[in-house]
Amino acid sequence: MAPYYQRIDVLVNVAAGKQHAAVVEQLTEAFRAAGLLGTLNHFANDLGIPLDAAKAAQAIAAGRDIEIDLGEVNGRTFINNASIGMYASLVSERAAMQRIGRGKWIAHGLAAMRVWRRYQRLRVVLDVDGQTRDARTPFVFVGNNEYQLSGFELGGRKGLNAGRLHVCMAPGMTRGGVGRLILVAVFGDVCSLDGFESLPAESVRLDAGVARVKASVDGEVVTFDNPLTFRIRRRALRVRVA
Repeated sequence: MAPYYQRIDVLVNVAAGKQHAAVVEQLTEAFRAAGLLGTLNHFANDLGIPLDAAKAAQAIAAGRDIEIDLGEVNGRTFINNASIGMYASLVSERAAMQRIGRGKWIAHGLAAMRVWRRYQRLRVVLDVDGQTRDARTPFVFVGNNEYQLSGFELGGRKGLNAGRLHVCMAPGMTRGGVGRLILVAVFGDVCSLDGFESLPAESVRLDAGVARVKASVDGEVVTFDNPLTFRIRRRALRVRVA
């Protein structure tokens, strides 16, 4: 950061949700607080920041500063989550469809069908807070703080400062089981499904047994060297909220 940035108290970033993470990596030391605006912005929604630009600007101008956690995988910051498996494949396929001119939702639907047809389980070795286990799972999801896993609050977070990662996976779950998981997530509680696991963690090491691993990090596909090391950075970012 240039020296003159150090005189700025609050930096407001206007972007789509997944683009905030790239900016956040530069914010943790340079600014007193960050204000985040944008569409489809799960991060701002979890913080109670209005998605309407005018209302969000008012909230940031008159708001208060809080400190929140950040996630990190192999040195790369994430504000929402990082995952491997089905969702990372979906994001990659969707981007490929959009590059050839497909609209966003059409691209999403076609990508979902392709990923579903090529369903496969990953063989991984996980070390979660010092406890090691093998698993075959269609996905491993690591969230920055705990995610709601059912009902109208599905995908939301009640807090961002508990100092814990949230690990979700489905060892042994079949393709049909994943379909049931999606339906139950809307109408019930996915934690009640056989084969679904959800647990808190401070650190996670994931060995996928290959040289390079494709992951989705806040909705962006990134290729990492194996293994993946996740950690929580406690209260690493100051954010302006209403």
